[in-house]
Amino acid sequence: MTRNPNLHIAAVTDPIKVALLTDDPLLRAGLGSLLAQNGAISVVDAKLAEVALWDAGIDASKLLARLGELRAFTMPVVAVVSDVSHVAPAIAAGARGVVLRDHVGPGIHAALAAVRSGLTVMDTELASSLVPAPVPPREAKGRGELTERERQVVQLLAEGLSNKLVADRLGISDHTAKFHVNGVMMKLGSSTRTEAVVEAMRRGLIRL
Repeated sequence: MTRNPNLHIAAVTDPIKVALLTDDPLLRAGLGSLLAQNGAISVVDAKLAEVALWDAGIDASKLLARLGELRAFTMPVVAVVSDVSHVAPAIAAGARGVVLRDHVGPGIHAALAAVRSGLTVMDTELASSLVPAPVPPREAKGRGELTERERQVVQLLAEGLSNKLVADRLGISDHTAKFHVNGVMMKLGSSTRTEAVVEAMRRGLIRL
């Protein structure tokens, strides 16, 4: 865990004002019931909250586009994700805590309290996903500089657009859009579009 030294650390006994942000009625009911069982947590409107518990959803194809929502929050956010591969994108987008949807339980109080105090937290299983296994060095792959057009393309990929929609947005052919997407992935050393977006965020090439 890491902490911002400029943030005030509230006493762990102080009730935590939490905004529950999800479009899933079943998850909302489950989380609402779980949080209600803990007297040290109060579910409040987002305008009054100290911490937000935000659901990234289960549709992986919409994840990158939805992560842009994190930038708009003024309070620290704990993101609920459905897969370990979503951890890095969530952290890169500004989440202060990440928990797996299937692992949300009584321990969520400790996570919310830690995040309110300025810490960054996640499950041990999720933390291990951020430490890549050693891989053989790649000679040229992942070292190229993106052209201005390729920067535009990867920005659109971060918004969740398909190759066809990228082509429509930029006024180019589908074939040319696919060519640029492949070029972006090669230069960023990525095997998937999601990996390319995460690497672009890591290099500061795009913003969600």
